[in-house]
Amino acid sequence: MSDTTQAGIHIPSGTHHARRDISASAIAAGLVAVLVSFGGTAVLMVQAGHAAGLDAARIGSWIGSLSLAFGFGGAFYSLRTGLPIVMAWSTPGAALLVTALVGVPFNEAIGAYVLAAALTLICGLFGWIDPILRRIPGEIAAAMLAGVLLNFGMGIFSNIGKQPVLVLVMCATYLLCRRWAPRYAVLVVMVVAIGLAFALDLIQLNLLNWQLTEFVWTTPVFSAQAAVSLGIPLFVVAMASQNLPGLAILQAAGYRPPASRVVAATGLLGLLAAPFGAHSVTMGAISAAICTGPEAHPDPSKRYIAAATYGLGYVGLSVVAGAVAVFFQALPAALLAALAGLALLGTIMGGMAAAMVNPQRREAALITLLATASGFSFWGIGSAFWGLAAGLLAHTAFEYKRARSVA
Repeated sequence: MSDTTQAGIHIPSGTHHARRDISASAIAAGLVAVLVSFGGTAVLMVQAGHAAGLDAARIGSWIGSLSLAFGFGGAFYSLRTGLPIVMAWSTPGAALLVTALVGVPFNEAIGAYVLAAALTLICGLFGWIDPILRRIPGEIAAAMLAGVLLNFGMGIFSNIGKQPVLVLVMCATYLLCRRWAPRYAVLVVMVVAIGLAFALDLIQLNLLNWQLTEFVWTTPVFSAQAAVSLGIPLFVVAMASQNLPGLAILQAAGYRPPASRVVAATGLLGLLAAPFGAHSVTMGAISAAICTGPEAHPDPSKRYIAAATYGLGYVGLSVVAGAVAVFFQALPAALLAALAGLALLGTIMGGMAAAMVNPQRREAALITLLATASGFSFWGIGSAFWGLAAGLLAHTAFEYKRARSVA
């Protein structure tokens, strides 16, 4: 199979040797991505399940089926192609379900999930994603990446007041490791943080019940009401708030994945997992930024190991999904926030540098960064999409003005 070059990144398609490419830093990045991504969204799904009156088995099946689907899909794609393909669950979709799932019969909700996954699959199969992605300038994608991650970087300092000893020790550990062992900085910080949290009695594990996940099948029932209130909103939110930003983050990191095929894969996986409670399989955004950043590996062609570790980690978590959700609720929020910020410092720096490198596109990139970092949402769609839209609109206007002045 022929080699491919991804924006200067040499990726030997189908011929890479995963065993030779394994590194502690890449594995650490994958594990950090799991820690950061699992906690918040799993809690939202537990809340949505309780609000809808679901029992523990169905909530566990929901979390477990999603973890298994996108974990396996992302790990397989990453190891097969040598690209860091990170799949995830839709966090905005889970937030939507906290209120939208109330009063909807669960079998009709499953029908809506199937509809959303089918629409995603159709978009991928018809190749509608690649043309969109090709029209996003690299500077705009990099600015969106920096904007998405900026609050994570600031979260390091905003959480010092909440857990000063824990966060300051994490920062000191990071600085020392960046000086003496930079490739292992995030791994050491993660180990020190969890150990210190245990020592300070900040983690309460007495409520854990380590039971295996029971995958519960629910036969889909299709209704117009559920399609309008759940199916179509889940599809729109997943595409706008997860898939396009996730692909743009890969593009900003210098990778050129087969976007339509990857999105089609998320739709297919979502279709298979929906009857077990899975609401949406999407591309990862924050988790992708962690796995594709310089902290994962200095060589971009070896960062796919981080994405594969992330995927395999979720496959493992799917077996005890309900108990793991409780465990992540037990971790201090300040620990997760500071760990995410420290892991993403290099990626934030790289995104800002790439966004501002071209003077002619600098203003449009700044608009993208500010709009994305603002965190506002509209029609249930988050700021990553609107920041991208604002940047593209500004870029088009400035390019048109320059073209008119030249003419």
